Amino acid sequence: MNVKVYPYPVDRQQDVILEDHDGYKASVRRLASTLNEPLPADLARLIAMEKMPLLVDAFRAHRAAGHDGLDVGEVSLKKSLMLSSIPQIWGAGLNFLAHAKDLEATQDEFPGSYNRPYTCVIANGDAIRIPRQSSRVTAEAELGVVLGKTCKNVSAEDAFDHVLGFTTSLDMTDEGALRQNLRYIAWSKGFDTFASIGPSLVLRDREQFEDLKDIRITTYRNDEVVASNTVSNMKYSIGRLIEYFSAGRTLPAGTVISTGTPGAAVISPGDTVRAEVSGVGVLEHPVEAA
Repeated sequence: MNVKVYPYPVDRQQDVILEDHDGYKASVRRLASTLNEPLPADLARLIAMEKMPLLVDAFRAHRAAGHDGLDVGEVSLKKSLMLSSIPQIWGAGLNFLAHAKDLEATQDEFPGSYNRPYTCVIANGDAIRIPRQSSRVTAEAELGVVLGKTCKNVSAEDAFDHVLGFTTSLDMTDEGALRQNLRYIAWSKGFDTFASIGPSLVLRDREQFEDLKDIRITTYRNDEVVASNTVSNMKYSIGRLIEYFSAGRTLPAGTVISTGTPGAAVISPGDTVRAEVSGVGVLEHPVEAA
């Protein structure tokens, strides 16, 4: 059973909802009461505490016991901020050959990489604001991997033991700066509003990980496809990326790894940009001048 998790108010209180494949829902507040354990109604804190496996077990038991599912009507995740904090946000560059060609760059033994601040992250539907310093900005749909366990020096073979689930990421870049020098990658990624992550987290059972290769990642600008490709065509696999980023450093639970884009859309004020990851989620944002 795939379980989708997202923040959502219940009875006018902040809460987190777990939802299975056929729409059955339960809230963290309700599940916590059955566990007799105080748990925060905040997804980022639950992940940091490594409590999600406990909640998923409680969710399945709740349904198996015949309890009614939560009825919150039609759910809208527009303006939803999935994670109130993220300890580390790592990005892999040039993971798809087509995007490497866009930047006239080569794919080396190790991926291009960067670590961006959480201050970049905006809620789904909020405006991407083009900085006055930027002459050319791009938006890039990516698959995001969320770690559910704190880890270090993880092998590619053991990487999925530390994965909690998957989300959609929309990554913006000051490509004008990046084209001047690839060493400017961290600076080019760090502007306010230059990242969106969410709007929900899809948890996957380990036996389903072989299906990841078929996940499709698509970048849209003004409802037109700019680039689209599948995980199977990544140069650096998800396991390899976790091995690479965890080498010699601690990745706390809740770390997000953006796994690279099939291609970037040049964006300008007045545009609308959308990131879609099949079976995972959709992010959509208007573009404005800062």
